[in-house]
Formats: sequence, structure tokens, C-alpha cells
Amino acid sequence: MSRQSAPRPSTFSIVARDPEQDAVGVAVQSKFVSVGSVVPFVSADAGAVATQSFANVAYGPDGHDLLRRGKSAKEVVMELTGADPEFESRQLGVVKSPVAMRDQGIDDAGEEGETIAAFTGADCFDYAGDIQGEHYTVQGNILENRETLEAMADAFEETEGGLPERLIAALHAGNDAGGDKRGEQSAALYIAKPQGGYEGRNDRWVDVRVDDHETPIDELERVFKIYDVTLLEREEPDETRDLSDGTAEQVSETLADLGFFDGTPSGTFDDDERDALEDFRGMNNFENHSIPVLEDALARGWDDADGDGEERMVDAIWHGLSRLDRK
Repeated sequence: MSRQSAPRPSTFSIVARDPEQDAVGVAVQSKFVSVGSVVPFVSADAGAVATQSFANVAYGPDGHDLLRRGKSAKEVVMELTGADPEFESRQLGVVKSPVAMRDQGIDDAGEEGETIAAFTGADCFDYAGDIQGEHYTVQGNILENRETLEAMADAFEETEGGLPERLIAALHAGNDAGGDKRGEQSAALYIAKPQGGYEGRNDRWVDVRVDDHETPIDELERVFKIYDVTLLEREEPDETRDLSDGTAEQVSETLADLGFFDGTPSGTFDDDERDALEDFRGMNNFENHSIPVLEDALARGWDDADGDGEERMVDAIWHGLSRLDRK
């Protein structure tokens, strides 16, 4: 497919790292199908690259190789674009990972351009631009306005929580401030950390995509919460709460509606109710959390949860677990 006939992934994205978790990642939204298959490239031992606007997907692996060799983020951008005759149509953001920074003896954020850089070609469609902060860069093209990028930067800096929450918050903020001129279609969240993948056998800590949806960022957040509860481990709590009173009754009613509990819901949560919760845990692959921890999460998160039925159960568990640090 020639460049003239290739679809252009008009996009806004954020590339960022979390030194405390040794994590680095990309979050992206676009009026383009399956943007997660094109834009984000992430490796825990190198860094993260977002390539967009007539994306040159070779920038991803080539950028990682340069970062591993000790090139600064600015040098990576210059070498990638310098070797590309169509560089003025490209846009990219580069962030060196905490692991690479430590291996290369770089303290904190390093000098300007050493660990974070971006490029917006002169031929990218308006509005196009980028903004850098201490641990991130945001960039976008075919945007309604510059405020999209400013809102993303502010949200990332001000949102509490881990890297996944801050990246998703940045997407929401950018979209609310204007977003892509053409609308919404797909979104992705990809974060790497050492041994962060399934059973610790790779670095793919978070990898969630929504390929085609009317509200892809909302759907990305919903799917991420399921991913988080299912696959990401949390520190054990010092103490747990039992379900009781109205919350116990509502959880029991929900378990009954879902076919896991055949007793009479009440304000107590005893052995039969916990057996039903254990069946719910097994059906949903939540075995990385003990029954006392899940009960505690439901007790703490029920009032903050959205939705009905299984959706509310999962959302409540996610809210309740959020007080615990991820491992």
C-alpha cells in the first residue's frame, strides 16, 4: 500500500513512565480502527515509542534498539526522522524507561531531551503538536485544538494513582477538551515493566485494546478494570472488612441474580454467601485474590461502583482493591 493510499491514524497519545514501578507505557485514542496495532511500542529495558500520522511502524523497534544502545531520546528522534524521507508527515513521542535510565547511569529525568523527546512534522494536519513534562510527552494531530494536549498533560500530572490510571485519565481529559476532529473509534493502553507479564515470563504488564467502539476510552477503562482485577497483583491488606447490613444484602441479591446463590439475601454474609462468592471468583478468574480480600473489596467499593449485576460486582471489587499498591 502506498503512502498516498494508506489511512492516516490521526491520533492523540501519551507516552510516560513511572520510576517507582519501573514501568513505561503508551495510551492512545484515534478515529482509526485498531490504533493499538499501529501506534504503541513498549519495552521495559528500553522505553516507549508512539508513532503516528502516517505512522512509520519501523520507528518502534528501531527506536528501542537506539534507546538500549544509550542514545538519548532526542538523538533517537533525530536518527529516526533523519533516515526517513517522509519525516515531515510523521509524529512520534519517545520516553526512555526507568530500567534503561538506571542501566545507563541517568539520574531522575536527566538533561533536557535526554530521556524524553517528541517530533511533529511540518506536514502533519492541524492541529498538531506536542508537550513534554518530567516523565511524559503528549502528542496529537488532526485535533480540535491545542487545549487537547494541555488537558492531557494537566491530567497526567494531577491524577492520583498508578501509571494505568494516570494514562487513562489523560485520554479522558484530552477527549473532553476537544480530541480528534473526526471523532472516536479505537483506543489502547500498553505498559511494560520487568517480569510484569503473565506469570512473570515477559514484560507485558498491561496490554488492553479496544479496536472499534463508539466510546473507546470508556470501553478501554471498563476492560482495563477487568484486566486489573484478573491479572495484576496487589499487596496484601493489613486488615479486611466483612460484608454486613445493606451492602451484604445487595451483594447477596446480585450473586443470586447471577445464579451463584440460592438462599435468601439478608444483612449477614456467612458461609453460604462466601461459597457463592467463591464460585463467582472462579467463574471470573479472580483467583489471585483470596475470598477475604474480595469480600473486603466489595465492602469498601460497593457504594462507589457503577452498573448492575456482574458489571457492578467487578467495578466494586476494582474500587475496593484500589487502596492496595500493585506489586
